[in-house]
Amino acid sequence: MKVPFSYIIRSLWTRKLTTILTLSGISLVTFVFAAVLMLAYGIEQTLIETGSENNLIILRKGSDAELMSQIDRNTTNIIKTQPEVMISADGKPFASTELHIIISLTKKQTETMANISVRGTTAEGMLLRPQVKLVEGRMFRFGTSEIIIGSNVAKRFEGCEIGSQLKFGGGFWTIVGIINSGGTGFDSEVWADVEQLAPAFGRPVFSSMIVRLKSDADFRALKTKIESDRRTNFLEVIRERDYYKRQSEFMAAFIRILGTTVTIIFSFGAVIGAMITMYAAVANRTVEIGTMRALGFQRRSILTAFLLESMFIALVGAAVGIAASSLLQFFMISTINFGSFSELEFGFKISPGVIFSTFIFALFMGITGGFLPAARAARLNIVNALRAT
Repeated sequence: MKVPFSYIIRSLWTRKLTTILTLSGISLVTFVFAAVLMLAYGIEQTLIETGSENNLIILRKGSDAELMSQIDRNTTNIIKTQPEVMISADGKPFASTELHIIISLTKKQTETMANISVRGTTAEGMLLRPQVKLVEGRMFRFGTSEIIIGSNVAKRFEGCEIGSQLKFGGGFWTIVGIINSGGTGFDSEVWADVEQLAPAFGRPVFSSMIVRLKSDADFRALKTKIESDRRTNFLEVIRERDYYKRQSEFMAAFIRILGTTVTIIFSFGAVIGAMITMYAAVANRTVEIGTMRALGFQRRSILTAFLLESMFIALVGAAVGIAASSLLQFFMISTINFGSFSELEFGFKISPGVIFSTFIFALFMGITGGFLPAARAARLNIVNALRAT
């Protein structure tokens, strides 16, 4: 004979205070757990969405990021002439030579210095990134010391208004526009003409090269050609999206490991709370359990009923924790991108994977906290239980 689910709900309702306290503890732990996963997922999405499926990035082999890569001008000219590279309507190769520089700016709120990425790019570089939109001001004029800045930079750093000037590279650069790329890493960058940025920093070489292929099927052919040609075999060809995914892996893994460790420590408190609640339920319902056994309910039915109580509390707590953590999507935080050593702003992002993992974690806490009390309830002797007062 099985215990009705309605009985389980009524028993929880009769113990409102202990149920609410246990529910609160599990909700807090699942909130932290979900927030950690959302933070890691937010970093991944911010960086991965920065890259385009249609673009390739070419770097020097052994360089984990653009900041550490070098490509000379002659080599970039060789790559531009490859037949796999798409040609634009005006007959130019769809390729952009780029330079990555780090500068320091002062944050508005804390008045502390932070590193910001400056990207030297070309007219083709703008066309290769259609997700980048000019939302205020105008595009910088090539051949001048004009720059455009990401929306996150404009929001968080001093002196980053249109018409203001930033001093770096031995000169002053005038801000003429603000760009937005829909929450990708480009929102945390400053863009300038690569041919002006390179001599300002005394750089005779570029950091990377972005190209678009005529066809996705040409990727393997171009990669093999570049990495086997003795003139270019010091280079590595990567899909731009894969490059940014690779950059996000270390940061996301670090957050997951640190956050999960802290959450597991907190979860011990939630498990103990669930265990105390269920032990109290067993103690208060000894006669009731004895009566159920006398009526023909089997031990495994008693065990299942008490386990379901604990799991139900855990699942409701998880739902509350997820609902609360979803509100974090309205907040943005910033940290150092370990790949570029510059400031990166990103937000918490929820996903089906985050929700599923949180519910599984909550179920684990519920089963762990409820099993021993449930086993004790199932082992109660019928006669002794009926004699209890």
